[in-house]
Amino acid sequence: MFTALIVKPLFNLLVLVLAIIPGHNFGLALIVFTILFRLALWPLVKKQLHQAKKMRKLQPELKKIKKLANGNRQKESQLTMELYKEKGINPLGTLPILIFQLFILIGLNSGIAQIIKDPKNIVDLAYTPLQHLGFMHHLATNINSFDNTLFGVVNLGKSALSHGVIYWPSLIIVILSAAAQYFQGKQLLPNSKDQKSLREIMKSASKGDSADQSEINNAVGRSTQYLLPVMILLFTISLPSALSLYWLTSGVVAYMQQASVLKEDEEELEEIADEKKNPKEIPEAEIVEKKSNSKKTSNKKSNKRRKR
Repeated sequence: MFTALIVKPLFNLLVLVLAIIPGHNFGLALIVFTILFRLALWPLVKKQLHQAKKMRKLQPELKKIKKLANGNRQKESQLTMELYKEKGINPLGTLPILIFQLFILIGLNSGIAQIIKDPKNIVDLAYTPLQHLGFMHHLATNINSFDNTLFGVVNLGKSALSHGVIYWPSLIIVILSAAAQYFQGKQLLPNSKDQKSLREIMKSASKGDSADQSEINNAVGRSTQYLLPVMILLFTISLPSALSLYWLTSGVVAYMQQASVLKEDEEELEEIADEKKNPKEIPEAEIVEKKSNSKKTSNKKSNKRRKR
């Protein structure tokens, strides 16, 4: 079922992109496929980002709840859930999205592995309608024409580290993909000067001080900021560089998507601030204008009376 519902559709979508792009370069096809795929996931990603941003904005209110509960865990949990309900936040709402993206990643890895393992699979495993495309006919008769490079520079079938030998072009892609993941995670972390590290929180807890859950969450988030890029680096360094190219492209597109959401929220805050300022300024201007007009009319009336 996993193969039929996830692996095959992703594989065939990648094959379709490969068959219709000019030059039929595998690296370019993988980049275009990743961009299209990230754009298709945009509604889910946007929902996930908004949930994460709402959770960030609630940190001051969560601290107030902790002080109000005064060590009563049950009361703190109850007030926290009421706050989530009031703000329309589901703490586990992004979990299905993350699981779905994980399945997609596994399926994509399987599809890429099929192509790298044997280029003939491009024709053999493709859906029947795709096999009638001109490029597929050409590939079926001359499989050596398959270009599995990135613009002729990087062999996407080779890994960055194999049998102790470093393939530097692939290693550069691996490092860039880990860096993209780092900046993608850093972009969503709150920037606060009074943040405590996980070590400081544990040290305070050993002295008997109660740990603030929001501070723990932020500290864990900052720790995973480094953990995930390192895991990607170690995981992809021995795999074909095609997967690293996917991680790199996906990370760059995700960074741009997150920047778009953050910019939208900043513009909304600016509009709200302007709306709060303008109502105060406009009535005052109207009042001054009305006063000046009333003075002019009263002066005209008095002048007419004097003339009479």
